[in-house]
Amino acid sequence: MERIHNFSAGPAMLPQEVLEQARDELPNWQGCGMSVMEMSHRGKEFMGILAQAEADLRELMAIPANYKVLFLQGGATLQFAQIPLNLLAGRSADYLVSGSWSKKAYKEAQRFGTVRCAGTTEADKFTRWLAPDEIQLDPNAAYLHVCTNETIHGVEVHDVAGLSGNVPLVADMSSHILSRPIDVSRYALIYAGAQKNIGPAGVTIVILRDDLLGHAPANIPTLLDYAVQAENGSMLNTPPTYAIYMAGLVFKWLKRQGGLNAIEKINLEKAQLLYDTIDASSLYRNPVEPSCRSRMNIPFTLTKSSLDESFIAEAKKHGIVQIKGHSSVGGMRASIYNAMPIDGVRALTQFMQEFERSHV
Repeated sequence: MERIHNFSAGPAMLPQEVLEQARDELPNWQGCGMSVMEMSHRGKEFMGILAQAEADLRELMAIPANYKVLFLQGGATLQFAQIPLNLLAGRSADYLVSGSWSKKAYKEAQRFGTVRCAGTTEADKFTRWLAPDEIQLDPNAAYLHVCTNETIHGVEVHDVAGLSGNVPLVADMSSHILSRPIDVSRYALIYAGAQKNIGPAGVTIVILRDDLLGHAPANIPTLLDYAVQAENGSMLNTPPTYAIYMAGLVFKWLKRQGGLNAIEKINLEKAQLLYDTIDASSLYRNPVEPSCRSRMNIPFTLTKSSLDESFIAEAKKHGIVQIKGHSSVGGMRASIYNAMPIDGVRALTQFMQEFERSHV
């Protein structure tokens, strides 16, 4: 069976080159006689894999030397708890609620201390980013938390300059990390689950500034203490070794594409093609304000919702899958992460146009 066009929001498709390399190396990694899945995580082979993955990620993102890179477990969802446990330190924190994931992060943080909703667009069904006058920040907050790309609602923050003032900025970048260059120094902490733009589910990347370490209370679970994890090089317990190996292959693939500047150009082209198709149509509609439309997750509805099931069924016949929108918003959603080739987006837009001609 040929590869299909997989528009899943996560776990998402991986680059074909990466899958083929992983296949070839699966039983015998670089002649060592065993699979990465069988290696001791403290052996020289895996320690080399881990070190190279971190080095490549640092190069891709131009991560400053005063930031730690951690390879953790539990997904981005565990970070909803781990962040306040480490950073609140008896103070309060601010949260901007711009979609389902930032709302979940805000709700979870309330379990561990005082947190404030410093602004939300829920009244507008999370179809836009917040206007400056809607954000009421506490200048003494321990941190400001944002989700810079809402996977479900398709809202992306394209510029965070001046957003938090002197308050440390914490960002959930799970669904658009590595899709374009960013200035890491504008953030105190960045976190991302791997299963969208990095690799398979199982590893979570945390990038945090050194001064954030060492503020956790004494009774925090040891495994959740960033300082302890950093001291142990993400090896306090057995890390998700194969997921880290796969992430490392993706980092090298990105470097072969020309890095984040090059991948951004491709992502812009893919997103523009799909948005142009939606905007030129009388059948499809994207609900997000154009200035904050996501390049990675593009939700759209059919003006005739009675056609939804037919659209999904016929798309599958054309090799287009995982196109159904999240249950909380309905409609459709195309996730076009780095690994989605431009030909996949062309196949989708051509099908959308054909479907409209047949049903309108």
